[in-house]
Amino acid sequence: MSASVPARLLTFAGSMISGLWAMVISAIDRISAFVDDWLFNGKKALYGLAVTRILFGITALGLLASNFGTRLYTFGPGSAWNGELAEPVSDFPKIWMFSAFHAVMGNAALYTLLYVLLIALAVLFTIGWRFRIVLPIFFCLWVGFIEANDMVGDQGDNMFRIALILLFFADPAARWSIDARRRAKKGEWFAPGSQPALIGTMLHNLALVALTAQVCFVYASGALYKAGGDPWAKGWAVYDPLHTARFGTWPVLSDLVTSWGPMVVAATWGSILLQVAFPLMLLTRPTRLIGLIGILSFHIGIAVLMGLPWFSLTMIAIDSIFIRDRTWMRLSTGAVRRWDAAKTTPPPQAALS
Repeated sequence: MSASVPARLLTFAGSMISGLWAMVISAIDRISAFVDDWLFNGKKALYGLAVTRILFGITALGLLASNFGTRLYTFGPGSAWNGELAEPVSDFPKIWMFSAFHAVMGNAALYTLLYVLLIALAVLFTIGWRFRIVLPIFFCLWVGFIEANDMVGDQGDNMFRIALILLFFADPAARWSIDARRRAKKGEWFAPGSQPALIGTMLHNLALVALTAQVCFVYASGALYKAGGDPWAKGWAVYDPLHTARFGTWPVLSDLVTSWGPMVVAATWGSILLQVAFPLMLLTRPTRLIGLIGILSFHIGIAVLMGLPWFSLTMIAIDSIFIRDRTWMRLSTGAVRRWDAAKTTPPPQAALS
């Protein structure tokens, strides 16, 4: 009898171990099947990445157009006083692929010609014309341009550059582009189910994962860094930049939004909570909706109150990937219907007559 008890215990332990092992194997199989299906069964967020491409192009055009009048002083031969013409602060101009703008920085005519070329490339980038050819040229010139004067850049430049690298492996011109129209007429580049098509799908989806991870790292690390600072912990960090000459671009508006102390505290602590919770809010549809509305409001506030529209538009462009394709399609269909209805509806005077 005493000999059977250990045997029963061993049998019970063995059954428990085998049951747990079976559960682990089943979970691994399910995860593997999900990952395999997600990676290879179609490209994800095609409309979201198309919006990213369009907003990136608008950001580049906006920055180039707003600085066109002062281009020679800010980036060209007139900026020689900051020493970057002789010795650039960034390492990028020292790399031949990104050295075009630095090479012509001392010549006003050549610099303007290259500046106009970059504007033309930004237009082609936005409309998605021959995107695979335009992207590498635009990338090299854009990085060389924004690194020409380290004193006028911001963190939006870093996110822009990182996202552009990831777009090399994605397909942001698959929707709402000239390339998409050409593909619709001529067919896809590779037959569906072929090895090149599967590899392209995998790289596209992995680039999407990498871009998502990068955004989450930026928001979460930024929130944790803020939380360690005394101004953020005590709730008055938002007040300071809005009352400086550099970031307080609308003094009357700055006074209005900082005149009530509880509002300043709510904005300060709220931005930390929103950023640190944003990655988790993406996991369910209701919280994702709240997170996207919150982060959109956050960036609009930065653009308007702090005078950083191109930084905010860059981040909004990347956050567009978190809106589902079906939502973008509904918005597009609704906009087309309203446009068609507006064209067919006669003006009031014509209707009365």
